[in-house]
Amino acid sequence: MYDEFSTHYDRFVNWQSRLAYEMPFLEQQMRRSGSGGGFRVLDSACGTGMHTIELARRGYAAAGADLSAKMIERARENAVSAGVAARFETAGFGQLQAAFGSEAFDVLLCLGNSLPHVLSAAELAAALEDFAACLRPGGLLLVQNRNFDAVLESRQRWMEPQSFRDEEREWVFVRFYDFEPDGKIAFNILTLERSPQGNWSQQLTTTWLWPQRESELLPALAAAGFGEVIRYGDIQGAPFDPQTSPNLILTARKE
Repeated sequence: MYDEFSTHYDRFVNWQSRLAYEMPFLEQQMRRSGSGGGFRVLDSACGTGMHTIELARRGYAAAGADLSAKMIERARENAVSAGVAARFETAGFGQLQAAFGSEAFDVLLCLGNSLPHVLSAAELAAALEDFAACLRPGGLLLVQNRNFDAVLESRQRWMEPQSFRDEEREWVFVRFYDFEPDGKIAFNILTLERSPQGNWSQQLTTTWLWPQRESELLPALAAAGFGEVIRYGDIQGAPFDPQTSPNLILTARKE
């Protein structure tokens, strides 16, 4: 899915707005962990690399990884355009230590509802063990998931559409879920595209998610060697409410 969507991703996300909204909380958490500017940060599902690049701009030794080779290609291009030095590697969950070797990061980020792409408890355990292996003792893990307790309770299927237009074309991106009988979720992105006077073309891409509940994530973190877990309900630090919060954001420290 993400190889196919890589050419559209930076149209789909309003990066100026998103980074302005998210970076204060991310930096606040890193400061609390003792990770000031210059510390090593790994974005473990970096997409086109924009968080990594912004961290590098702010003085962090930032690196990014993603399972999608096309996303990493775009991330490297974005870093060159931004004039920043950041390392990017094609690596998915469970492959990070192999990609980065013995480098010990101070902070590992897993943003944008990326962790639910692991589809079983065994895959989750392997991903979290890999995260721990990449962190120094006392290092900080920050995970941003959708609050799937609320999604599953209310069967929230549709997400807000996104749109983008330049001088030659316009795009509309529609995201929605299909709830599968086995408990997984099919995550769909419908991309509509047209020239100003033309007809709409349509492309549907789909991947599968495991909607991880809080009750599944907390013991998995403990089993992987993480403690001092704090829960937030959004990326501005609101308290977590399983019924109403849009996100489940977890910070944890490697023991």
